[in-house]
Amino acid sequence: MCGIVGYLGPKGAYDILIQGLKRLEYRGYDSAGVAIVDGDGKLHVHKSRGKVANLEQVANAGCTAGSLGIAHTRWATHGEPNDVNAHPHVSQSGMIALVHNGTIENYAVLKKVLKDHGYEFKSETDTEVLVQLIEYIKLTSSCSLPEAVRQALLQVEGAYAIAVVEQNDPDTMIVARKSSPLVIGVGEDEVFIASDATPFVGYTDKVIYLQDNEIGVIRRNQPLQLISLHNNEPSAISIQKLQLSLAQLEKGGYDTFMLKEIFEQPSTLRDCLRGRIVDDCTRVVLSGVELNKERFMNAERITLVACGTSWHAALIGKRLIQDFCQIPVEVEYASEFRYGNPVLNNKDIVISISQSGETADTLAAIQLAREKGAFVYGICNVVGASIPRNTDSGTYIHVGPEIGVASTKAFTGQVTVLTLLALSIGQLRGTVDKETLHNILSALDKMPEIIKEALNVDPEVKKLSRVFSYAHNFLYLGRGYNYPTALEGALKLKEISYIHAEGYPAAEMKHGPIALIDHEMPSVIIAPSDSLYDKIISNVQQVKSRGGAVVAIVSRGNTAMTDIADFCIEIPEVPECLTPIVASIPLQLLAYYIAVNKGKNVDQPRNLAKSVTVE
Repeated sequence: MCGIVGYLGPKGAYDILIQGLKRLEYRGYDSAGVAIVDGDGKLHVHKSRGKVANLEQVANAGCTAGSLGIAHTRWATHGEPNDVNAHPHVSQSGMIALVHNGTIENYAVLKKVLKDHGYEFKSETDTEVLVQLIEYIKLTSSCSLPEAVRQALLQVEGAYAIAVVEQNDPDTMIVARKSSPLVIGVGEDEVFIASDATPFVGYTDKVIYLQDNEIGVIRRNQPLQLISLHNNEPSAISIQKLQLSLAQLEKGGYDTFMLKEIFEQPSTLRDCLRGRIVDDCTRVVLSGVELNKERFMNAERITLVACGTSWHAALIGKRLIQDFCQIPVEVEYASEFRYGNPVLNNKDIVISISQSGETADTLAAIQLAREKGAFVYGICNVVGASIPRNTDSGTYIHVGPEIGVASTKAFTGQVTVLTLLALSIGQLRGTVDKETLHNILSALDKMPEIIKEALNVDPEVKKLSRVFSYAHNFLYLGRGYNYPTALEGALKLKEISYIHAEGYPAAEMKHGPIALIDHEMPSVIIAPSDSLYDKIISNVQQVKSRGGAVVAIVSRGNTAMTDIADFCIEIPEVPECLTPIVASIPLQLLAYYIAVNKGKNVDQPRNLAKSVTVE
């Protein structure tokens, strides 16, 4: 949610910053801006409403050379998306420029104080308050820029990742973070900073993950300095090797990142499973469980916390853990969990799920759970993100960078890891029998090939999508393991096509939603050949009797449904607990092609951002 990037080195900063913004645009694309300090120390600021392409048109007309710069792509929180509210924001004197990802919660109080001291504000943003505060402290205290930044941040409440530059100093950049991500890339004679590592892939593979309440002082041709916000003491520097390639950040011949990521799922699930199913599919090995056996053996309750698509994966995880581990499981929205005064103790396990590992609400839930004595286990995709650094243990899903805002391969990766986790805990506690364990692990081991087979419905779904592109409402129905799959299918359609869609347990349809069904409201019903198939047949008939069109997702070879549903999409048959992984494929494709038919930007849907780092 908002992306920041910065560069200090021997090269021209502008091209590096623009390229970095394009790689970060999935974090927000309401507006964009760049600030460059040229060799003479003059500060040049250009910004524009809309995407980075708009910024290029504005900046190219008047951008001067300089090898120090900061830039920003925005997802609006305070103030509408326009040129004035776009970052970078500049202090009243025009001497200091700042970019910011996060939310300053006490900005109104600080703004009033600054107004009382004669400061005027041009924008509606919380960020402008911070840059004005830094300048006020620097001028009144006659201190250095790093010290002014430190003193200002001591007065700030909220979340931030910032980068600051100053006119007349083409050799210094200051960065800091609290509860919002910031990564430093270290080259031979250059330094990059960004919200994640994607902007400097191809330039360096050496990264430093800035910690909460740390400030980085970056000076040309000098060693990087990290200092503690609270005591101004030096912090240790830990350089890690980045495991990310340029090929992973490119579309690879596909029209969009989302389509590429849908079709990547056979290979991403192979990476997710690698080394975790052993001994001829008779045993699961998850190091996070192996190293914490006592915690899992003695657990009395497990709570899953997540947001959005990850919450849907958590609902599936609840059924998996209860079925295979015989442990009570609760699922909470992270945003509600933190304010619900949860009752936890040292026999509780809290599992946090997040693609980015930076979701603000989930991070807050983790902190609360740890304060209450629970053991916290993280499931995350991004190596080195905040969630894996703040949990007691965990498992990466290893599906590679997901650029499309609507999650696809991360969802199937999360469900896969939750399946492995449930089986691993069940194996440890002796609550899953060997035959069941072997059957499910054998099917999981073949899942990459099964998903490749499931993707063969692409032409069929593409053709079907034309029938429903101009529907105004959709109903998605599922039962058992596939009620959450229905929720996820509806979310995908909402996110990228802007068609209103709701997911329901199929049996609940008659308790209200059935009133909405008519010939203008199609229903997508997930009906694999599982233990609840006979039940869902009656739900399909209820929809048909009221004139609603039905698209059914069925197991291959099921001919009975063809006499009832208007359209049937077949998927490979797998064990019941694995059907959400396979059934999600046609649902992703259906949402994708409907959105494309409507001319929507599927990679960057309106009002959304990939990584939600604010409340």
